[in-house]
Amino acid sequence: MEKSSFNLVVIIAGIDEEYQNDILTGIEEFAAEECVNISVFVSFSGVMGNHRHDVGEFNIFRLPDFSLFDGAVLLTNTIAYQPVIDNILRRIRLAGIPAVSIDNDIQSFYHIGIDNGKAMREITEHFISKHKCRCFNYVSGPVDNPESQERLDSFLAVLEENNITIESERIYYGDFRSPSGRDAIEQFMKSDLPMPDAIICANDVMALSVMTVLNASGFKIPEDIKVSGFDDTFSARNFPTELTSVERPLKKSGLIACKTLINHLKGIDQKRSVILDMHPHFTESCGCTDNSDHLSDVKTFKNMNYSSFKKVGSTSEYVSAINRLSCQLIECDSLNEFSQALKPFIREIGAEEFYLCICSDWNLETESCREKSSNFTVNGYTNDILVPISYRKGRFTELKPFSSGEILPGLFDSSNHGKMYYFIPLHFRERCLGYIAILNSKFPLQSSLFQTWCITISNMLENIRKIISLDLAVQKLNKLYTVDTLTGIYNRNGFVNGSAPLFKHCVEKQKSVMLMFIDMDGLKQINDNHGHSAGDDAIHGIANVIAESCVCGEVYCRFGGDEFIIFGADFKESDADALTARINRNIKKYNDTENFPFNLSASIGYHIAVPKEGEDIFNLVTVADDVMYKEKKRKKTSKYLKSPDKKQISEK
Repeated sequence: MEKSSFNLVVIIAGIDEEYQNDILTGIEEFAAEECVNISVFVSFSGVMGNHRHDVGEFNIFRLPDFSLFDGAVLLTNTIAYQPVIDNILRRIRLAGIPAVSIDNDIQSFYHIGIDNGKAMREITEHFISKHKCRCFNYVSGPVDNPESQERLDSFLAVLEENNITIESERIYYGDFRSPSGRDAIEQFMKSDLPMPDAIICANDVMALSVMTVLNASGFKIPEDIKVSGFDDTFSARNFPTELTSVERPLKKSGLIACKTLINHLKGIDQKRSVILDMHPHFTESCGCTDNSDHLSDVKTFKNMNYSSFKKVGSTSEYVSAINRLSCQLIECDSLNEFSQALKPFIREIGAEEFYLCICSDWNLETESCREKSSNFTVNGYTNDILVPISYRKGRFTELKPFSSGEILPGLFDSSNHGKMYYFIPLHFRERCLGYIAILNSKFPLQSSLFQTWCITISNMLENIRKIISLDLAVQKLNKLYTVDTLTGIYNRNGFVNGSAPLFKHCVEKQKSVMLMFIDMDGLKQINDNHGHSAGDDAIHGIANVIAESCVCGEVYCRFGGDEFIIFGADFKESDADALTARINRNIKKYNDTENFPFNLSASIGYHIAVPKEGEDIFNLVTVADDVMYKEKKRKKTSKYLKSPDKKQISEK
């Protein structure tokens, strides 16, 4: 029985570039027309010049379990790190699903491409025969990229056929990104070699950067130096000096890649490799104007202007949205505040669905996570994924935590048809924070600012993580400052902090306060007969008794050694007597139930007074201490040790 719908996965990097954008547009059109579900896993790697950032970006490719999908479309030529590519290919082969590689011809996979060698040959021969160029520089893509190597090999072959030599210094290896064009010109200009007649570039993005830097450096194009690119992108056609390039059916590549997979799944025979037609477009940057000049048609020119106008307007709107988003998120101190601040901006990007998927250890809140904080998630995702934001059908809903193995609940629901999800990593450097899932939104392909939007969310999430971590550290330091390490109750610092506002209120309202001083009896005998460890147990026992007895909002602490104090606000003598009785009952209960070779006993004294303005709370402590001491003198405290047969206090 034939499936009603198929689920395809797309692996790609840098969708802000026109090459990737056009291919994804073709895939998107196919998904809508054929009711195929597409999950696009995107990284923005290789553009920040930061390896740790790239590690965080690459992690998104570890998220998909390829065995859950029916087929895969791969643009590995956009991923500038071979170990990541190798890992992806290995997992796809293990999953046993069919895959189509666009441009890179990978063994055992379907292939959609062009004849890179033929296209570059035509460009190079044109520069030699038509424009009489004899001195060339070349801006290549990555040295380990098959497409890049094909184009370079063809260029070098044409030079050799025409008896033209080229020094190695005239070849620059970039990464198909705009900064490579700038860096190439800077390197060429620093060289002792004269500038060339022409610069051939392996793609349009680098070529446009080359022309921008040349113009800024005083070189005229094409009079001084001729330039060519490859891909014939929108930007190349609309640059002030239109770029000579190679026109490619990029959108068609995406369509055919998906169609190839569906045919395979339906058992339809087809070729393993499809080579699409392409042809050079010779124009202003090499000194040519062909019959297809885009500026010769007024209607075409107006349409181009309107398209540019829309792009500028859209960019301005997104810049404004990102600036507002940054200002809102920077004020957040918790994940809940962060989620509430982000929600209005989700509506602005026009997504049918949006999910903020966070790793369960993203902020290391739990004790177990804090103990292993140096081992935060880098490779893969935590088993449990939290979803602080779930947006679907025009409203925000609650989505329970789910397993990262699901990728997203309902993703493979048989009722889903024609959906296109984008999965984008959230991370800070290599630390994995989670990922974003967006359904059927134009924002990822429509704006070059989508990457900036995602980075803003990641950085602000990391900012909150650090705030939480700092708060935890402050709490820990505050605990060390205010809590007695032996007993776990307040020390003097904690007592001052805890009682100060209550004492101040009683001063202002002229309410009475109570200070109770408690001194444990017989600690020396316990230490002498049973050791200091037993003495510590006794001190801890008194602290537990006090904590159990203070049930009316009293503030208490270990004052020092075997001494304790209790503060009560708005206390009457009857309240103090009741507290004293509770303490004595709990001491007896302790002695009757605990199996220690000693009995607890304590001397208690209290003082009640209405405090005056400027009076120190410790003045009252001194008075209470005197009362306690008088009580202690009346008691016989020569021995507080248990006999072998009795658990009662032995007094003499």
